[in-house]
Amino acid sequence: MQLRNSTELAIRGLGTKPSRTFLTLLGIAIGVAAVIAIASLGAGTRSLITNEISGLGADLIAIQPGRAPTSFADFASALYAKTLVERDLEALRRPANVPHAIAVEPFVVVPGAVTYGSQTYFPQIIGGSARFYEEMLNIHPREGVMYGEQEIGEKASVVVIGHKVHEELFGQSSGLGERVTIGGHRFRVVGILPKKGQVAFQQIDELVLIPYTTAMTYILGQNHYNEIIVRVDDPAHVPRTERDVELTLRDLRGLGPEEDNDFTIRTPAALIEQVDSILLSLTIFLTAVVAIALVVGGIGIMNIMLVSVAERTREIGLRKAVGATDGNILTQFLFEAMALTLLGGAFGVLLGAGMSYAASIAINSLTNLSWTFSLPLGAVLGALIFSILIGLVFGLYPARKASKKSPMEALRYE
Repeated sequence: MQLRNSTELAIRGLGTKPSRTFLTLLGIAIGVAAVIAIASLGAGTRSLITNEISGLGADLIAIQPGRAPTSFADFASALYAKTLVERDLEALRRPANVPHAIAVEPFVVVPGAVTYGSQTYFPQIIGGSARFYEEMLNIHPREGVMYGEQEIGEKASVVVIGHKVHEELFGQSSGLGERVTIGGHRFRVVGILPKKGQVAFQQIDELVLIPYTTAMTYILGQNHYNEIIVRVDDPAHVPRTERDVELTLRDLRGLGPEEDNDFTIRTPAALIEQVDSILLSLTIFLTAVVAIALVVGGIGIMNIMLVSVAERTREIGLRKAVGATDGNILTQFLFEAMALTLLGGAFGVLLGAGMSYAASIAINSLTNLSWTFSLPLGAVLGALIFSILIGLVFGLYPARKASKKSPMEALRYE
């Protein structure tokens, strides 16, 4: 019964000064809204990246030149590393070395533009196997065909282009069979991809595929690859295949037990784990920064509660005169502070959820990303509990001060 009376008195006390109550809880609400927005956007980012990585397939292993970056300098040096060469490709294609690999394909990045007549466009140009790309991302040409191993072996000058590239170069005409120029070399268009948008980190509409042998011989003049992708016969065999790839490449290089790899192996599971770790660290950091705003809001709560105690001194005296104990007064004002912060927290959750939902709509309408709105239940509960704790901590001193007032002095207070 006492708990119910204290709650009713707390709510009634908040209602006596509605404008002041609203402005006070607004400080808590803004802090909570920021926490909810960070948690929601973080969850949306994780979902987006996880879906993109999963779109690559759980049966793929990517091998990149250079050691795994641990600093910006490592990342920069990995861009120019030349540690993946023909003998690596040949070794990885031997069943004795990597028994569970069903396909091993190299890829190179080709900088520059594609030109047709007076039209020039700067797409993403990849040298690799078009058919492997087709199987990997399940993308089939709407016109023409994907070139295959014969064209790669012959260093053929053929190209497959994305929907946006086709529009920019050829407009409404077909373009199939026409010749475009890449890096000073002429290519015949043999395939046109359908409009797909972004698939697994790839902007398919702006993609141009040419045989890697042609790119390396006639455009890049290099004998190393930017990436080798291994497709495994079963996702369950990925860990073992990853180990087989590492042992094969280390053996080729004669690396000792103490020496680091000069290549990096990535799997979808490892990438998702890495993304989770990065996002968790970033979310914790940003939440800790925003928590300062909640502490500032708590100080505001304490200040307002002290003012409220001073204004209601006669009320405290009357309650004590009719039998209220120090504990009753302490509970009343403490509940009032906690109710204030709980209301602020609830308002902040709604505000933060609304901001996040609006941000997700804006992201989807302004970009090609498949952003999903997400509101983690743990973040909502955590924000509400933290709001109550703010009221408890910062409301304790004013409530204690109110409970210690002498009833005689309180009744004489003007």
